[in-house]
Amino acid sequence: MSTALVRLLQLASPALPVGTYTYSQGLEWAVEAGTVTDEAGALRWVGDQLEWNLGRYEAPLLVRMLDAWSAAGKDAVLELDAEYLATRETAELRAETLQMGYSMKRLLHELGDFPPPLLDSIGVSPTPTFPYVWTCAAAAWQIPAGDALTAWLWSWAENQTMAALKAVPLGQAAGQRLLQEIGRRIPAVAERALTLAAADYSNFAPGFAIACCNHETKYTRLFRS
Repeated sequence: MSTALVRLLQLASPALPVGTYTYSQGLEWAVEAGTVTDEAGALRWVGDQLEWNLGRYEAPLLVRMLDAWSAAGKDAVLELDAEYLATRETAELRAETLQMGYSMKRLLHELGDFPPPLLDSIGVSPTPTFPYVWTCAAAAWQIPAGDALTAWLWSWAENQTMAALKAVPLGQAAGQRLLQEIGRRIPAVAERALTLAAADYSNFAPGFAIACCNHETKYTRLFRS
């Protein structure tokens, strides 16, 4: 069995102690606003996010980060890290990626077998985002870009599904149907991201941004975003 595959499963695991489960990325507010009220609404929300937000910006940016780490292009990775942070449109989204990046960096230190030079490279960024640190681990463990990207998207979809189960709420079977359908879409999204030109990147998703903004003023909440 490939060690890279085992490491990839570790990176995509919900047991990864970075706090992913505490964030809904606006979904909690969408439920409160009545935009998402049932299984079909949750599928539409998560599917649109995958297609128009992650698939056209975050996913291809992740590929470029992986390539830059593999080529020892530290300056290029730092630029991409700063670019990603600049696209976090709300205080909660910014805090989310920085908290998760910090937690991931700390985890790599605690694992004990991560290459010290790469740990030093991570520390060069004044604001290491989660994708920045995660892709460093994926590159160090020699995980192919296509596999890493698929796992990243699946992990995100799984977290969104768990948020929907709690917030809508949905049953376990509904959650599995949602994951089954989103899972069908991920390969095509990942394939496009691998070759998407930088000029075609776009994270224009105003509904998502509005949901995230409004979540910051919620009086009560289950999630941090």
